[in-house]
Amino acid sequence: MAAPEQPPLPPEGSKPLSTLLCGIAQAAYYGNADITEELLRGQLYPEAAPEEFRALRAKMGGLLQSIASADMDLNQLEAFLTAQTKKQGGITSDQAAVIAKFWKNHRTKIHESLINQSRWDNVLKNMNWRVDLKSQSRHIDQINTPVAIVELELGKNGQESEFLRLEFDEAKVSQMLKKLSEIEESMTLLTQTT
Repeated sequence: MAAPEQPPLPPEGSKPLSTLLCGIAQAAYYGNADITEELLRGQLYPEAAPEEFRALRAKMGGLLQSIASADMDLNQLEAFLTAQTKKQGGITSDQAAVIAKFWKNHRTKIHESLINQSRWDNVLKNMNWRVDLKSQSRHIDQINTPVAIVELELGKNGQESEFLRLEFDEAKVSQMLKKLSEIEESMTLLTQTT
């Protein structure tokens, strides 16, 4: 006697949904261009119509984007997902459980990826300086004047650094300090108002 056939997993089965979330994260947060909508649909939901899968992917991508951009902790996540299950056209409680488990496992990595994506190409890794006296110059009145030599180490994490060396006379140092004070004031104002 043959064993009874198992019914196919519903489209919201936990394994395909968990893998779909991983695929969305790979494409959106880790820069993996090989993860396409067609690949995900073909591997995870081959029976689903393209429009049906596109709607599911968009819904899950939107939820993941909301969760990631707010960097939700587990309490915030639970409240958010509970609201989504009660919403018309929202998600099921099974889907909410899969999303919660996914976020618990991937929060740190996605958060780090978002931080790295939001940075400019290079960051200041280190700064060294010294003050020298000019011993040679085109103009005699500039000899024996103090100059600041500043070396900036720039780069991305995990990549080789670039070094930028700058020379400042007293006027340029004063100008630089004034600009840095303006930046500091602006940052202080922003942190006090938020």
